[in-house]
Amino acid sequence: MAANWRNRKMSQNARIYLRVSSDSQDLERQERIILDARAVGYYVAGVYREKASGARADRPELLRMIEDLQPGDVVIAEKIDRISRLPLPEAERLIATIQGKGAMLAVPGVVDLTDLVAEAEGVSRIVLEAVQELLLKLSLQMARDDYEDRKERQRQGISQAKKKGKYRGRKADHKTHELIVKLRPNHTIAETARLAGCSTSQVKLVWARHNKEKMGIRI
Repeated sequence: MAANWRNRKMSQNARIYLRVSSDSQDLERQERIILDARAVGYYVAGVYREKASGARADRPELLRMIEDLQPGDVVIAEKIDRISRLPLPEAERLIATIQGKGAMLAVPGVVDLTDLVAEAEGVSRIVLEAVQELLLKLSLQMARDDYEDRKERQRQGISQAKKKGKYRGRKADHKTHELIVKLRPNHTIAETARLAGCSTSQVKLVWARHNKEKMGIRI
């Protein structure tokens, strides 16, 4: 169930999830959510900052947040696509996991019927709960559709650039790569990803490439 956190004052714990998709993006714009949550009466029990694609389910900070959740906690994010851009079945499992921990999801833009549900009884309550779940499902699907649209536009742009001979590929993030190489010998893949602010897949790729270079294998 969603919770309209901007319009009510609650003495609950909030766990705030901030995410951008790449290392080149900045989380600063989302930081205001922390102040907003405190302003309406939440105790901020944790802030989870992540630079990873929302189309991945194995985001280290997301998994850490879910592990930390306690019954009655409220998960706050800027938008639903900060939580998930996963295909709908996976997105629904993710939300079910959060709700299964006894936590609520509070995301601006997701229509909230919590007050109406609380006051309703019998068939009316069942209908309102079903409508709430449908609205959440629609929001999750829209987040995924937007992700797919962006990827398709990107593919089309790359294709056009290649035809014109202007595509040079993505520039490597050398600072992140160096940090991964320094961290990995003493940390697990998940810990390295969390500390370096990247995905586990990037850690695996960079570490494999580093080991091949050490062995003198051309890549």
